[in-house]
Amino acid sequence: MYPLRRNRRLRANESIRSLVRETIIAPNDFIVPLFVVEGTNVREEIQSMQNYFRLSLDNLEKEVKELWSLGLKSVLLFVKVPDILKDNKGKEALNPNGLMQRAIKTVKNTCPDMIVMTDVALDPYSMYGHDGIVENGQIVNDPTALFLAEMSVSHAKAGADVVAPSDMMDGRILTIREALEDEGLINTSILAYSAKYASAHYGPFRDALDSAPVDSLNIPKDKKTYQMDYHNRLEAIRETRMDIEEGADIVMVKPGISYLDIVREVKNMSEVPVAVYQVSGEYSMIKAAAERGWIDHDAVMMEQTTAIKRAGADMIASYFAKDIVKLIS
Repeated sequence: MYPLRRNRRLRANESIRSLVRETIIAPNDFIVPLFVVEGTNVREEIQSMQNYFRLSLDNLEKEVKELWSLGLKSVLLFVKVPDILKDNKGKEALNPNGLMQRAIKTVKNTCPDMIVMTDVALDPYSMYGHDGIVENGQIVNDPTALFLAEMSVSHAKAGADVVAPSDMMDGRILTIREALEDEGLINTSILAYSAKYASAHYGPFRDALDSAPVDSLNIPKDKKTYQMDYHNRLEAIRETRMDIEEGADIVMVKPGISYLDIVREVKNMSEVPVAVYQVSGEYSMIKAAAERGWIDHDAVMMEQTTAIKRAGADMIASYFAKDIVKLIS
């Protein structure tokens, strides 16, 4: 007897496949990470991130206009700080005329409706390349959290819509939320990097910002004392729950494709939207393999990005955002 239900009927051609498709990728799904540097007319390709660039403020303005024209409505800003301005406590991060603060204003002046998210962490400003203040060979939690709160207030005053602490210090979401409330910045949202793993996929990003931990006998050589152990699943749930209780408006899982189980776990328990960061290593591996002709760039790019959304991401921070939007358009 033939089966009464033949599932292949709904796969017969692209028209029917698209009609019943469960997961749809659209421009509104994306947050676009942007790297900002000092200077004029700088559009410098990042060696380990093919076709991705560090931008001076004048080119940041041009980039934002292009993104908006493509339907991309959110950017996440990172800054490459000159070595001369780096120290242990990141004081340059609080400079009201610092590069981050000027970048925020540039985006808002160029496109007022663009959602501006900002990286809140010490590593771009740290002489040690760590996300926290170093004391006696340790990355100290509470002084760092207090400083991150000051940084968040500075970003919000410059015009940021969303501050995104990426440091993984304990209690920093509550500390930031209280600081924002105390300053009357009640409409500033917090995107918490809630489940950020100590991953090997971050290498190209650290090249982009020159923010890798320094090799020193006196301090940790990596970020494993504060970023999460990738062997752990339940820990991600605990971290996310704590961040929501402390006032996070959005929670994030980072990286993406190697952590789809975590994305689904977080989505199932989260009361707030879930973001995923499709990180630099994921981007660069696809670019490098495609350049060698080993894979179909667009097909793998779309498959991996769709997998992240299918796993539960409400939004995706991705270096592929422009490529994908141009492709699906």
